[in-house]
Amino acid sequence: MRLHNLLAWLLVAGALTPATGMLHAPASAAADQRGNGIGIRLVDAPVQARADSRARRYIVDHLKPGSVIHRRVEIANTTHSPQRVAVYPAAGEIRDRTFQFAPGRTANELSTWTSMSRDEVTLAPQAHSMVTATIDVPKNAAPGERYAMIWAEVSGDPPPGGGLREVNRVGVRIYLSVGGDNAPAAGFTIDSLTAQRSADGRQSVLAQVHNTGGRALDLSGELRLTSGGLSAGPYNVETGTTLAPGDTGSVIALLTEQVPDGPWHARIHLVSGLTEGTAAADIRFPSAAGTAEAVAATMDGHLPVAAIGAGAGVSALAAVSFLIVRRRHRSRRERATG
Repeated sequence: MRLHNLLAWLLVAGALTPATGMLHAPASAAADQRGNGIGIRLVDAPVQARADSRARRYIVDHLKPGSVIHRRVEIANTTHSPQRVAVYPAAGEIRDRTFQFAPGRTANELSTWTSMSRDEVTLAPQAHSMVTATIDVPKNAAPGERYAMIWAEVSGDPPPGGGLREVNRVGVRIYLSVGGDNAPAAGFTIDSLTAQRSADGRQSVLAQVHNTGGRALDLSGELRLTSGGLSAGPYNVETGTTLAPGDTGSVIALLTEQVPDGPWHARIHLVSGLTEGTAAADIRFPSAAGTAEAVAATMDGHLPVAAIGAGAGVSALAAVSFLIVRRRHRSRRERATG
């Protein structure tokens, strides 16, 4: 989304859920990121999502049919003139491995479930105002994940004599899963790594990712390279790739320096909220512009953060079992030599 005269800023604090404890965004958070424009941010985050950066940036939730929830968003004007800001929901979708915004006020199922306490706010210079979004899920809603946006929009008058009217908007994404008591698990596999070299000699590594869970993924991460005593990185994975449940796509890490062709032991770590995974493969960069053959990646074992406690219990049980077996073997040896 390209913004013209108004430099819009997007502050993302978190989603308000019907759960009990809440974290409130500090007042300084807005001041630190404000620019000269119009902004929108979520105000509250659930305590249980304090470690989930994705849930603090977007409205991410799982609801049963018939549920009604509310979200508070703050609209701010950091310009030096009064601004009239329209606030409304509109459609979103995941297409071509990215989160896509529908033009204008195009509606979809989720946006029709979403209403705003005010359709418009008028803000003095350096002022802000709260608006509440209500999401009302019908009792007959089918299970599945849906996507939408909450937009803050300003528009200018057309030039004298006619012409195009300039419209600028910034928004907050909504990822809403509908189903039973338990939210679908999120997960992914990193299937392969591919070394590339562009026509200008810049090197990159492409990771093929498969969304194996029931929630959309917004992927970020980093790549590290090692070879004997040499190491390179970390190199950031370019953000912007969103994978719908069951989808397969790729993310890319661009090297910021020239490294030997290799071979290199490449290790990539990807994150989407609390879901993360690491995979490795031995790669070699092509000496000329082109793409090397994809190499199957080996993934480390990874568990969602919520399952770590259960995993620790399994590990403890395995350790106890090992001790019992070891003692039995020792007792047998003692009887044999006694």
